[in-house]
Amino acid sequence: MSKQINKVSLANLVIALGIIYGDIGTSPLYVLNAIVSGRVISEKLILGGLSCIIWTLTLQTTIKYVWLTLKADNKGEGGIFSLYALVRRQKRWLVLPAMIGGAALLADGMITPPISVTSAIEGLRQMPALREIEQSTIVYLVLGIMLILFFLQQFGTDSIGKLFGPIMFIWFAMMAVLGCGHLLDDLHIFRALSPYYAIELLTTYPKGFWLLGAVFLCTTGAEALYSDLGHCGRANIRYSWIYVKTCLILCYLGQGAWLLSKYEGRIFDVTKGSVFYGIMPPWFLIPGIIIATAATIIASQALISGSFTLISESMRLNLWPKMRINYPTEEQGQRYLPGINFLLFIGCCGITLYFRSSSHMEAAYGLAITLCMLATSILFANFLISRRAKSGWIYLYLSVYLTIELSFLFANLDKFPHGGFVTLIVGGGLFSVMYVWFRSRKIKNRYVEFVRMEHYIPQIQELSNDRTVAKFATHLVYMTSANNPKEIEHKIIYSILNKKPKRADIYWFVHIDTLDDPYTCEYSVDHIIPNDIIRVEFRLGFRIEPKINLMFRKVVEDLVNNKEVNITSRYESLERNNVVGDFQIIVLEKYLSQDNELPFFERVVMKLYFWLKELSLSEERGFGLDPSNVTIEKFPLIVSPLPDLNLKRRV
Repeated sequence: MSKQINKVSLANLVIALGIIYGDIGTSPLYVLNAIVSGRVISEKLILGGLSCIIWTLTLQTTIKYVWLTLKADNKGEGGIFSLYALVRRQKRWLVLPAMIGGAALLADGMITPPISVTSAIEGLRQMPALREIEQSTIVYLVLGIMLILFFLQQFGTDSIGKLFGPIMFIWFAMMAVLGCGHLLDDLHIFRALSPYYAIELLTTYPKGFWLLGAVFLCTTGAEALYSDLGHCGRANIRYSWIYVKTCLILCYLGQGAWLLSKYEGRIFDVTKGSVFYGIMPPWFLIPGIIIATAATIIASQALISGSFTLISESMRLNLWPKMRINYPTEEQGQRYLPGINFLLFIGCCGITLYFRSSSHMEAAYGLAITLCMLATSILFANFLISRRAKSGWIYLYLSVYLTIELSFLFANLDKFPHGGFVTLIVGGGLFSVMYVWFRSRKIKNRYVEFVRMEHYIPQIQELSNDRTVAKFATHLVYMTSANNPKEIEHKIIYSILNKKPKRADIYWFVHIDTLDDPYTCEYSVDHIIPNDIIRVEFRLGFRIEPKINLMFRKVVEDLVNNKEVNITSRYESLERNNVVGDFQIIVLEKYLSQDNELPFFERVVMKLYFWLKELSLSEERGFGLDPSNVTIEKFPLIVSPLPDLNLKRRV
C-alpha cells in the first residue's frame, strides 16, 4: 500500500467514505423497521433498541474492528484472507474459519445489494401519488438497477468512482440533519446512550433477546470495513469513522424520537411506510429517495468490488478454482471477474424475486455474516498470539467477543425458518467449493513423487546431445511444484525421458512460491547446469496476478543482458543468423484414474474437484501463459498400486 493512501488528508477521508461505509452507512434504512416490526411502540422498546444499536456500533464496530482488527494489516492489506495469510503457518485448522468467513462474506454480498436498494426504492410509497404502488413494480425497478449495476462492472469504476465519496458525504450529512430535526420530539431519547436500557430490553422485554437479530443489522458492514483497509489506510478509516458514527447515531436517535412522539402505544406498519422516510419532510422526499438510492448503489458497488478482491485472494491461496480476471482500468486494485459477477447477479436477482420486500429480506439478513465475524475473532486471537500479546488480554478478547457474537448468532437463528436458510445454503455452497478445492490439493500432494534432480542430470544432458532423437524444442519449459530446488516431480522426468523423449537445448523448470505478503514480486535463478538446465523461482504475493508468460520473458531478457544464457537457436542455419530459439511450455494435468482405491469421502472430493476443474480456467490460462506455446500432457493420479489380478493365460 502506498504511503500516499495511508496519509491522512481531506481527499483520502472523502475517498474512504465512498469505498468503506456503504453497507453500514445504509443500515438506517431498515434497522429500526426490523426492530419495531409487528410490535407496539413503547419507551422500553425504542430506548432499549437504540441502546443496543449504539453499544453494538461501539463494541463491535468501533472497538473490535476500527481499533483492534485494523492493527492486523498484512503489508497494508486487510480482510479475512489477508489475516489468514498472517497466521496460517501457526495451526493447520485455521484454514477452516478462513473458508467459513470468506464464504459467509461472499453470501452477504448477495443479499446486501437487494435489501439496500429495495429499502431505498420503497420510499416511493411515502409520496401521496405513489402510495398504492404495487410491490411488483418496486421489484422490477430493483431488478433494473441490478442489471445496469452488474453490466457496468466490466467497464470499471475509474470515472464515476470519484463521485462516490462526495455522494456518501452528502448521504451521511443528510441523515444527521434529518435525525437532529426530530431530537426535540422526545428529549428522553438521549437516555438510550446508557447501556442500562439495552440490558433491560434483552432481559425483561418479551422475547427481547431475539431482537438482537434485528439489532445486528446495524453492524453488518464492519467486516467489509476491514477488507477495504488496503484501499484507504488505517488512519483514514479511523478518522472518517468518527464522522460516520456520529451521523448514524444522530439519525437513529431522531428516528426513535419520531416514533415515540407519533406512534407510542400503537403498531407502526412497516409494510406501508418506513421509519427512515417518515422523518423526512414531505417536500424533501424526492431528493431524499434519489440520494438514498445513489447511496445504496454505491454500497452495492463496494460489496461487488470487495467480492472480486476476496475471490482473487482465495485463488492465490489455492482456496478457489482459477477464474478469468480482467483489469478494466489502470486504477490500483481494480479487477473484474466475469464468473463471479454473473454469480452475484444471479444471486441478487434470485433473492429479490424470492423475498420481494425489504421487510422479508431483513428476516434472512445477518445470519451468514455472524459466522464471518466469529471466524475473524478466532483468526485475530491467533494473530495476537503470534505477536506475543499477554495471554490475559487474549482471553479477555475471546471471552468478550465470542460471547457477543455467539449471542448474535443464536438470536439470528430465529431467522432460519423465515429466510435465513437461503443465505446459509448459499454460504454453505460457497464453503463447499473452497473446501473441495483445498482438500483435493492435499489429497493430490500425498501422491506426488519427488526425485533428486542430480540423479537425472546426466541422462537429460545425454538426451540433449543425442542427434538421433528429433528435437522437440530449443527451449523446453516445465511448471514444477517442487519447493526444494534440488528436487523435481517424477512425472516431469517421466515426461522428458520416457513418455516421448523430449530433446531440447535448454531445459527450464519454473516454480511459483505464493507468499503471505500481498505484493512481493521477485525471482531467483539457479543455473543447475549453465546453458543446459536452469531453474527459475518466482516469489509472488497472494495479491499478485501470476502472469508467468510476461514474467518469464522478463527473466530471460535479464539473463541475456547479463550474458548468463544464450537463447540463440541451435539449428545451424538459424544460429548463423542469430535467430532466437523457440520456447515450448509443458503443462502437466492430472486426471482421476479408474484404477484407484480411494476412501469413499476422498473419492467424492476428487470427483467434485475434477468437475470444478472442468468449469474453471485451464492451467495455461491460470498461469497467464500463451496457449500457442503450450503443450498439455495428461497424467493419471494413481493413488494406489494395481491390485493383484487373478488372470491366467489360457494354453
